[in-house]
Amino acid sequence: MSGQAFRKFLPLLDRVLVERSAAETITKGGIMLPEKSQGKVLPAMVVAVQSASKGKSGEIQPVSVKAGDKVLLPEYGGTKVVIEDKDYFLFRDSDILGKSVD
Repeated sequence: MSGQAFRKFLPLLDRVLVERSAAETITKGGIMLPEKSQGKVLPAMVVAVQSASKGKSGEIQPVSVKAGDKVLLPEYGGTKVVIEDKDYFLFRDSDILGKSVD
């Protein structure tokens, strides 16, 4: 990943910029997975995020992810953003389904 691109773009409010990962097509045991069984949840890596957002009543709320987190996204949604000829997606913090705990 190019660190320069993310210095030029910072998501606002509760938006999170992610880079989608390729779907797993082979299991750890070496079995090829057909496209239908790869699932509807997509893994991604958070590349840029604001540290906090405003809640509905104006209070400051921390964002639940940080740059470098591995997250799960819904199959549909997000806004495509092209930075230096590479595709990224903007999601709201509340749209992210979960994050990996390593």
